[in-house]
Amino acid sequence: MKQEPEQFTARCPSGQGQLPRCAPLAVPYVPFQQEGEPKYGKNEALAQGTLFPGLNLPLHVAAQGRSVPKTPLSELQVLGFVLTELGLYLDTHPKDQEAFRLFQQYAALYQEGRMRYEEQYGPLQQINAAADDHYTWLHGPWPWNHAEEDS
Repeated sequence: MKQEPEQFTARCPSGQGQLPRCAPLAVPYVPFQQEGEPKYGKNEALAQGTLFPGLNLPLHVAAQGRSVPKTPLSELQVLGFVLTELGLYLDTHPKDQEAFRLFQQYAALYQEGRMRYEEQYGPLQQINAAADDHYTWLHGPWPWNHAEEDS
């Protein structure tokens, strides 16, 4: 059996794997937001891809994200995105009452907006068609077609 040169067989401490002595070093950066960090507005958050400006770097590719159209469907998408971001934040910061109050406010806005949207345009998810007296999922335009009509 061929023996590896010593530079490739150096052992790391137990439980930390094996690393060749000549391996390049990397310095990982894992951003972690603190309680009370600044937050983008809901439309800006969707455009930037994060609710937290502090998480927008160093991987920030474009100087600015794309703009979000002002339609009833995009408003729901914005609210849903912010709820997801806040939910992920609250998973690691469950005692942040300011973030939790914001989460509650956006959840109420999302529920209200969704009900209003579905009254006007029909169900957003197939399961919501079960609430009607007949199967309505395939009737009428799809949600993304309303953006064209509303413009």
